[in-house]
Amino acid sequence: MSQTLRILVLHGPNLNLLGTREPEVYGHTTLSQIDAALVALAKDLDCEVETLQSNHEGVLIDRIQQARDTADGIVINPAGLTHSSVSLRDALAATDLPVVEVHLSNVFAREPFRHHSFVSGVAAGVISGFGPQSYDLGLRAIVSRLR
Repeated sequence: MSQTLRILVLHGPNLNLLGTREPEVYGHTTLSQIDAALVALAKDLDCEVETLQSNHEGVLIDRIQQARDTADGIVINPAGLTHSSVSLRDALAATDLPVVEVHLSNVFAREPFRHHSFVSGVAAGVISGFGPQSYDLGLRAIVSRLR
């Protein structure tokens, strides 16, 4: 019998405002709806998900460091930290866990500063531009990679 995969899903700054923040860019789906859909999908994929959103870089880094002992892989939407946080990138690299980076919007169709990601270099892959489905695709991708 195989052990159940444990996936950590992290949501970066301002994603707690989904559903009301710039709906023309991010849509009307709330973060709690995204998390509920991930829990349901995880059940179908025979894995477990833990979700965490924080507006604080240190909280995300602390949880990433803990993931070395509690998770098999990480799906992360670093939000604004994507383009600014070497520390977040280094924490992800230090876990030696596979990482999938996700974004609701197509970052390459937006402002030029959003075209660079510190996280992408340590991620197994990047899914961008599919709205809430980006998270579903990210979870499917990490589970497939781990199996």
